[in-house]
Amino acid sequence: MDNTRDVIIMVDDDITNLNVARNNLADKYTIFTAPSGEKLFLLLKRLSPSLILLDIEMPEMDGYQVMAKLKEDEATAHIPVIFLTAKIDPESEVEGLGMGAVDYITKPFSRELLIKRIDLHILIEKQKKDLQTDNLSLVNEVDKKSRAIFELQGAILKTVAELVECRDNITGGHIERTQHYLRLLVDFLLEHNIYTEELSTWDIDLLVMSSQLHDVGKISIKDQILLKPGKLSSDEFDEMKKHTTYGADIIRRIEKSTSENDFLHHAEIMALSHHEKWDGSGYPHGLTENEIPLQGRLMAIADVYDALTDERPYKKKFTHADSVEIIRADRGKHFDPLVTDVFLIHEKEFERDIFSANNNVQTNNLHPTINAVANFMGVRGGKERGHAERMKNYLEVFVEALMKHDDYSSEVSKWDKDLFLTSAQLHDVGEITVADDVLNKTGDLTVDEFEHVKSHIDFGVQIIQQVKDNIGNGSLLHHAEALAGSHHEKWDGTGYPHGLAGQEIPLQGRIMAIVDVYDAMTTKRPHRDRKSHEEAIEFIRNESGVYFDPGLADVFIECEEELVLLVQG
Repeated sequence: MDNTRDVIIMVDDDITNLNVARNNLADKYTIFTAPSGEKLFLLLKRLSPSLILLDIEMPEMDGYQVMAKLKEDEATAHIPVIFLTAKIDPESEVEGLGMGAVDYITKPFSRELLIKRIDLHILIEKQKKDLQTDNLSLVNEVDKKSRAIFELQGAILKTVAELVECRDNITGGHIERTQHYLRLLVDFLLEHNIYTEELSTWDIDLLVMSSQLHDVGKISIKDQILLKPGKLSSDEFDEMKKHTTYGADIIRRIEKSTSENDFLHHAEIMALSHHEKWDGSGYPHGLTENEIPLQGRLMAIADVYDALTDERPYKKKFTHADSVEIIRADRGKHFDPLVTDVFLIHEKEFERDIFSANNNVQTNNLHPTINAVANFMGVRGGKERGHAERMKNYLEVFVEALMKHDDYSSEVSKWDKDLFLTSAQLHDVGEITVADDVLNKTGDLTVDEFEHVKSHIDFGVQIIQQVKDNIGNGSLLHHAEALAGSHHEKWDGTGYPHGLAGQEIPLQGRIMAIVDVYDAMTTKRPHRDRKSHEEAIEFIRNESGVYFDPGLADVFIECEEELVLLVQG
């Protein structure tokens, strides 16, 4: 059999019709004939035809019955069928087409008509298959990219959470362990049919991912309180308690910046409610019992258990047994009694996993996560609200202009613009490691303080490299690393951290140097008032060839009209 030709099966109880069809079609198709429906199904066990020509009026099993049986079987339902019949009434035609036939040809038929109809429907079927293949390929490609972004976002959230953890002088792994304890609690609650109705509506992966941000509000707590080794004063503790509302506010701001914010729903609830207590003595709102969202009641036990079994600057670690007894004693006071009972039933599983809690966190949507990091930098660095969004807008105008200039278009055109603009928000991520009193100082920095500030470059690169290590894929953070590591280098070689000069400085860093200075000058900062757009442009013009790439400075200045609109807006 010629495998390059389409296979056609004709089914008709009239041998003469079968012979006519074979004679008319055999020169173009590989033809098989069947005198009955039963014989057709025997042929279909070993053949997969491109099309079936089916007579309607046959004894024992007519064409309609054959058609119904073909459609019942997944293996044959897709095969196009053309009905052949001597009937010319519209009702019969409608019935046949309604059953799934692709066409209806009345006998006697001409060879040319039959071949054209067969070719048409074989072509349509091939196009359908090609479209399905293309769609599947597209879906696979989208899934592949979505997984990459999914993993990247998880790594970024994990890194942010760990940075908050480091500021709090907490032993590494707190975030990882509390995530694992939270998942254990949820699994055991479902096993015991407790709170099943609510839990069954949650995406548990999103819940566990969100838990990384439960203490994100600590980014807004001053170092002298957050890092105090002794007992906090009443006023200090009141300030510390605000980390719950700070955290919820940070997450709400992220939610407003994106329509894809399902993964932040749990995060906001946990940030705000994980220090509430069952008896109403918790904070920030003194909620009681089921007024406290279930997410907060679950995180309360996971968080406290880890805090008890881990060493902190202000206390020694408790044994697992002692920690369990403390939680047992607070059943119905601090903790939800039902959740506590499940914890106590399975407490040995928690003990086993104190040092082996694994991290299976999954997430969704890259942009709001990076935007969150940028917003954290703004909160700590005294930058005006909207810093990240302004920078992105300035860069978009600048990059569009560079695409039209021969000196830069060849390199910039290779970039994924959206990925570059998003990555740019991480350029100052290393500022999270700079002490509050230095970062927010209103006067001149000392030599030592300035050296401390300059260290944010190296720390920023290390943070981004840590994210890359977490996901095992560095391509999505290529721009972020270049931006973080080089945006304080200067064209004349007097910048930091490596004293690069001219085109030794990555193009991303040379672009960001101009935009960063422009935004810094045209917004109010703790140490000075804002400058006008004209003053900022004049500074960039004067520093062309000294601080800034002269070609880039010229292009940026050419964008002046668009920039001033953004500043005013």
